[in-house]
Amino acid sequence: MRLHSPLAPGLITWKYRGLIVPLVRRKIASRYKGSVLGMLWAILNPLIMLGIYTFIFSVVFQSKWGGAEENQSNFALFLFSGLILYLIFSECVNEAPSLLGENKLYIQQLVFPTEVLPWVSVFSSLFNFFINWLILIVFSAAVIGLPPLTAFFMPLMALPVALITVGAVWFISSLGLYLRDIAHVVGLMTTALLFLSPIFYPASAVPDSFRAYYSVNPFVPILNMSKAALFQGSPPDWQTFFLLLIGSWTFAWLGYVWFMHSKKGFPDVV
Repeated sequence: MRLHSPLAPGLITWKYRGLIVPLVRRKIASRYKGSVLGMLWAILNPLIMLGIYTFIFSVVFQSKWGGAEENQSNFALFLFSGLILYLIFSECVNEAPSLLGENKLYIQQLVFPTEVLPWVSVFSSLFNFFINWLILIVFSAAVIGLPPLTAFFMPLMALPVALITVGAVWFISSLGLYLRDIAHVVGLMTTALLFLSPIFYPASAVPDSFRAYYSVNPFVPILNMSKAALFQGSPPDWQTFFLLLIGSWTFAWLGYVWFMHSKKGFPDVV
């Protein structure tokens, strides 16, 4: 596998699958290690948060997603559906500045492929996403009724998110070894992106004068298509989806190339 091969971001997951799978399992298990309920927290956490969102936005704020025809109790579902996709990105990116620093032993073992560590973070976040998605489907069926079959397209929307995420983690994790202040910048960036994405409000609420700038955010079409599939029975716009896929793969590849070039200096820094 050539260093600059455009297929490299995906090929390494197959090449090192025997290493990635146990690392993902260990990362997921360590998250709940020592707790009384253990892995049950993977289900309880999103259930509790969904309950809180439902109470705050439906009862306290009486928020509505769209027009008056939207039921107030549906707002939490719209919010949660966007948040679980965004969390794939934010969880991994927020821990990216310290990812390599916390795995110094791997860096010191020169034969260890440190480029797989970002994929370990992404796959563990995808595990949480699938649990959250199943909870969303069940809760939506209880509140609105059985979701349309197009709801099963939502996990497909996680694919460009995962590629954007792994590319960002490759960039940020390598920079984090050299620039310690980047952690503060990343925290601000993920918070800003949270509110600049159609999670707490529909994209149609953005004024026309800002719409062109707003649409640059790749989470805008991703979240719009996922909500349409979940709640309106609309399949994804396949042309837009494949363009997003090409763009996110390109971004992941650039992150991989950057990481592999900067990897040579890791042992000197740690």
